[in-house]
Amino acid sequence: MAIYSASQRTASGTAATAAWEVRSTSTNKPKIMEMGLTQNAATASVFGVGRPAAIGLTPTTPVTFLDEQDGNGPTGLTTCAVAWGTGPTVPTNFFRRLSLPATIGAGFIWTFPRGLGLPVSGSIVIWNIATSSVADVHAVVDE
Repeated sequence: MAIYSASQRTASGTAATAAWEVRSTSTNKPKIMEMGLTQNAATASVFGVGRPAAIGLTPTTPVTFLDEQDGNGPTGLTTCAVAWGTGPTVPTNFFRRLSLPATIGAGFIWTFPRGLGLPVSGSIVIWNIATSSVADVHAVVDE
């Protein structure tokens, strides 16, 4: 298996919405090894990570994860998105939750020692539990 990474800037900090979605395809089951976020505004924020009850529909400008090795590996299959025609739904439960102070640059890195698995054609979201800052997000996946 190969290691891939991607990063984006979230588009919305609206409470009770997805900030970022990491998506698998019908042909892969990646494992998220690490997820991170840093705030770009001085807004007290509460985030959670979980599996949405329904994945986002029609993601706008999805980004494909990049090969971390020498850049000559196969194109990644895992994608991520910050906006959708219809956004992902709230996870029933969260794997992790985090509150951040109203400080630009406050952030976190969540690690998943054995990988947080995505099902085929599924996703994992970073969810704005409360009104949150627009943020820079990243993830590392093992495909």
